[in-house]
Amino acid sequence: MFMKKVKAEVISSKMIEKDIYDLCLNYEGAKDAKPGQFVGVFPESDAHLLMRPISICSFDDKTLRLVYRVVGFGTDEFSKLKEGDSIEILGNLGNGFDVDLCKGKTVVLMGGGIGIPPMLGLAKTLKDKGITDDVHAFLGYRDKNTFLDKEFEEVCNVHLASDNGEIGFHGNVVDALKSSGIKADVIMACGPMPMLKGIKYYAEGENIDAYISLEERMACGVGACLGCVVKTTKEDHHSHVNNARICTDGPVFDARDVDI
Repeated sequence: MFMKKVKAEVISSKMIEKDIYDLCLNYEGAKDAKPGQFVGVFPESDAHLLMRPISICSFDDKTLRLVYRVVGFGTDEFSKLKEGDSIEILGNLGNGFDVDLCKGKTVVLMGGGIGIPPMLGLAKTLKDKGITDDVHAFLGYRDKNTFLDKEFEEVCNVHLASDNGEIGFHGNVVDALKSSGIKADVIMACGPMPMLKGIKYYAEGENIDAYISLEERMACGVGACLGCVVKTTKEDHHSHVNNARICTDGPVFDARDVDI
């Protein structure tokens, strides 16, 4: 598995919605990336040494695409990058989605807010592997200001939801799925914790396999600092505690295995 700290060259960087940026990098680890993994991106400032974990949006043999929201110093610095600049990347980190679990099944992808970008990489990977017949993406936004939804439409069936009802279903993605009449065999999702809790509860009630990517603040990204621990329903056979590290044991978990 490719994982090391390298310099990546900026191919392009642009704002695609308010505070949402699309960064494409020439990155040697792109060919080994898997949907659901993330990378650590390092600010140049010596006053801000910790990496910023950013989910991988999509990838090919040479190019890595990151779509992120500006929320603080580090991401604000990244938003000012331009073509030809270079940036330090630690990757590829974490365990992603297992696309083989989707073969021959009705697949529902669910993304909320900045949890939407990694689901695009998963949708594209499913199409590349010929899993296209019954794949649905439920995408949740705050309002009518959507992003990436047109790209989802190129690879799967798309269902939109918004908090204020300005576009698509008025409400969250779980209620949108319930109202759609679609019977999922497997759900794969990324988004804010309340959304993931709702998916876990719904999937368990309907006996649906669900795999969720947890978002959490991280420091090291390699499991050393224990700063991104999640409670688990099973005891770890090494440590004998009900904890897992999101950065290395995840970020993707079987929803039945985490206590959220």
